[in-house]
Amino acid sequence: MTTGPERPTDPGTGGGRRNPHRPLLVHRHPEPPRAAVLLMHGGRADGRTPPPRLNLPALRMRPFGSAMTRAPGGRQLLLASVRYRCRGWNGPQADAAQDARRALDELAALAADVPVVLVGHSMGGRAALHTGGHPAVRGIVALAPWCPPGEPVSHLRDRTVVLLHDNRDRITDAEGSRLFADRARRSGARAHAVAMPRGGHTMLRGARDWHRLTVKLVTAILADGPLPVPAEERPSPG
Repeated sequence: MTTGPERPTDPGTGGGRRNPHRPLLVHRHPEPPRAAVLLMHGGRADGRTPPPRLNLPALRMRPFGSAMTRAPGGRQLLLASVRYRCRGWNGPQADAAQDARRALDELAALAADVPVVLVGHSMGGRAALHTGGHPAVRGIVALAPWCPPGEPVSHLRDRTVVLLHDNRDRITDAEGSRLFADRARRSGARAHAVAMPRGGHTMLRGARDWHRLTVKLVTAILADGPLPVPAEERPSPG
């Protein structure tokens, strides 16, 4: 990523000792920021060990961050990521969602009154959808998200939520995204499920299409403008 040095919010200490976990990792912090984007990478259903140093799911999100900072107005975006304590969601513990909430609290303290858009992939998409009711959040773009039946939606009222999914995804269920969007819309969210033409779960094929659409969606959410969502994906009136 060419957006400047990564700046953990916890400064390093001497002697090689690790600080307590701080979930917010800031990649770019202009002064003053006009808005913020918080990235949440994927993980596993279960896994209590920390993510590895070579974290491929986190690397997968870097092009999304780079694309957003290169877009018009991108230099005024505060760009950050969530650092997870564990590789997995871990059932009722919902570790990724807990870390996402703490990161959002840190981000809100760092840049008060700045609107935030969450961009999460797979498990990170689930974490973004879980934490989208945070007061700082204006909207969510969930990429091939993990949406099991019965996920909460009422907290997303008045938020803009867009779920992008390739129907051929073999890891997470595109139908789950559509059902989630339907339920969220009935609960008062501006929710859309968009079928991507290719990309599978990793979003490698047609990656530029995923990057470009995500940037357009984030820009539209922050501007409170019309979403670049295909007409067939929009809810019918009434």
